[in-house]
Amino acid sequence: MNSVFSGLNLIQDAGSATGSMLSTVVMFGAVFLIFYFMIIRPQNKKQKAMQKMIEAVKKGDKVVTIGGIHGVVSSVKERTVVIKVDDSAKLEFSKSAIASVDAQGEAAPAPEAKQEASK
Repeated sequence: MNSVFSGLNLIQDAGSATGSMLSTVVMFGAVFLIFYFMIIRPQNKKQKAMQKMIEAVKKGDKVVTIGGIHGVVSSVKERTVVIKVDDSAKLEFSKSAIASVDAQGEAAPAPEAKQEASK
């Protein structure tokens, strides 16, 4: 009788080990999915949008560099852009140094229009 109970006890231990391993694998999978949808996927989307923005830079666009320099694109080369920051001052930057682009036709609304819109 004791041998039967000890045999049943071994079967239960093997079943709980398999269940424990399965729950661990499921938990790791869930953590990976959370990381993918919360961190990896949004970062990839942001990187693709930034790449499209940099590729679409053209002459006349207003840009801001990662260093905070504001200017207008004077010319676009393969890997660099020449930015006119003053009447006679032009600086050449790597395209990857562009933080944001305001298209030539887009203008910021006047402060008065912003106040009227908020009322």
